[in-house]
Amino acid sequence: MPVNKDDLDLLVSAARAAGQVAMRHWKNDPKVWHKPDDQGPVTEADYEVDALLKTTLCGARPDYGWLSEETADSDARLSAKRIFIVDPIDGTRAFIGGDQAFSHALSVVEDGAVVAAAVYLPALDRMFTASLDGGAFLNGERLHVSGRAELTGARILAARPVMDDKHWTGPVPDVTRHLRPSLAYRLCLIAQGRFDAMVSVRPSWHWDTAAGSLIVTEAGGVIADRTGATIRYNTPTSQSMGILAGGPDLMAQILPRLAYSVG
Repeated sequence: MPVNKDDLDLLVSAARAAGQVAMRHWKNDPKVWHKPDDQGPVTEADYEVDALLKTTLCGARPDYGWLSEETADSDARLSAKRIFIVDPIDGTRAFIGGDQAFSHALSVVEDGAVVAAAVYLPALDRMFTASLDGGAFLNGERLHVSGRAELTGARILAARPVMDDKHWTGPVPDVTRHLRPSLAYRLCLIAQGRFDAMVSVRPSWHWDTAAGSLIVTEAGGVIADRTGATIRYNTPTSQSMGILAGGPDLMAQILPRLAYSVG
């Protein structure tokens, strides 16, 4: 699949510009609203970043479709060959609370597959990038997933409910559980090898996972939904059945033990 090399440069530039906007509001008492149906908080910074990204990205690539957490969805994106999938601020609760672990997640998707990605944490100045068949990087340094092959004792990024008995076919794995507020950042930490695997069984929005999923696979990792299936992006529902990430050996142990796995 041909990749427009300029797309990654565009994502990186836009992500840095988004970071400048976010940092003006961070720890500066931004206005906060609560979305209906318990969809969580949103701030004036989310909306400002969303507007900036749409203007910048779609202005540069007017033939690309658009999917963002903070923009009303349109079926028009489904007929576009390439689209941008972005989360203006992933980890909004962390952003509101003054936590550094929020990110901007930007990606380009072609025919259901992510081909370019940038995840930027402006408070930490960490820029994770990847392009299809081009590798994954953090601030220019190549990334590789953990080589751990044994599930027992592994360092897993997961919300506490993931470790409930109901999610596992046998005993809950004996692992060390950790968490970070941004799902995109969790995926990047797997790509970096700082943690061995990530498990989320709840339905996962595409804007939370698209960018990080390419960064994981380009770092040598495996991405799947909770059934073990490949995740396709730019679908009508804009959600996957959860998301798991890790090195190939560890994923081969985790997937058969999940209560939702098939095959």
